[in-house]
Amino acid sequence: MNWLRKIFQFREQTHGDVVKPFLDHLEDLRWTAIKMGTALVLGMIVAFSFVKEVTALVMKPVADLGVKLFMPGVTDGFMISLTIAFYAGIVLSFPFLVYFLAEFVLPALTSKERRILLPAIGAGFVLFAIGAVVSYWYILPATLQWFTNYNTSMGITQQFDAKIYFGFVSHLTIACGLLCELPVGVLGLAALRIINYPMLARTRPYAITAILVLVALIAPTPDPFTFIGLSLPVIAIYEICIWIVWLMDRRRIQEEAGEIRTLD
Repeated sequence: MNWLRKIFQFREQTHGDVVKPFLDHLEDLRWTAIKMGTALVLGMIVAFSFVKEVTALVMKPVADLGVKLFMPGVTDGFMISLTIAFYAGIVLSFPFLVYFLAEFVLPALTSKERRILLPAIGAGFVLFAIGAVVSYWYILPATLQWFTNYNTSMGITQQFDAKIYFGFVSHLTIACGLLCELPVGVLGLAALRIINYPMLARTRPYAITAILVLVALIAPTPDPFTFIGLSLPVIAIYEICIWIVWLMDRRRIQEEAGEIRTLD
C-alpha cells in the first residue's frame, strides 16, 4: 500500500491546500479502474468481431517461411482468439486507458492543461502504433528468419505451437509499442517537474544501457545488424528528448525570472 500512498500524496499536490481523505482517493481509484476496464472490454469486443482477419495477419510471417502451426489442445483455437482480442483491445483502447490514468494521477488539470494532454495522448497512440507496425514488418520476420535458419541447420523440423507463437507475437508487438512511448514518458515527467535536464544528463549512460537491455529482450536475436538497427533509433530519440527537456528547463527559468522582475 506504500506505493498507493505515494501516488495519493502526489495527487494532493495538484489540489493545492485541499487534502482529501485516503478513502476518497481509493474511491477515485475504483472508478478509474472501472472506466479503464470498461474501455478495455469494449476494445476487446470490437477486436473480437474481426479476430479472423487479425489471425490471418499474424500468421502471415510464419506462413511466408513455410512453417506450419499446430494446436495440441482442444480449446487452443478459442483461447488464441481471446488472446488476440485482448491484446488488440489494448491497442484500440490505449488512448482512453492513458487518459483515464492521467485523469486519476492529475485530477486538478486546468482546461489549458487538458488541451495539451489530449494531443499528447494522440501522439502517444501514434508512436505506439508505429512501434507495433515496426515490430510486425521488421523485427518479427527478422527474428523468425534467424531462429528458423538456425533450427534448420540443426536438422530440426519446423513446426510451432500456435498458442506459444501467438503469445510471442502479441508480447513482441506490445513491448515495441511501449518502447516507442519513451518520448511521451520523458517529456511528460519533465513537464511535471519530476525530472530535469541535469538529472537526464547525469543518468544518460545508465539509460542507454537500459535501452540496450530492453531491445535485446524485445528482439531476442543474436543478429548484430538487427540489434544495432533497433537500438540506435531509440537511443537517438532519447537523446533528442534530453535536449528538448533542456529547452523546457531554460524556458521555465526565463519565465520565472520574468515573473520575479515583474513583482519587483
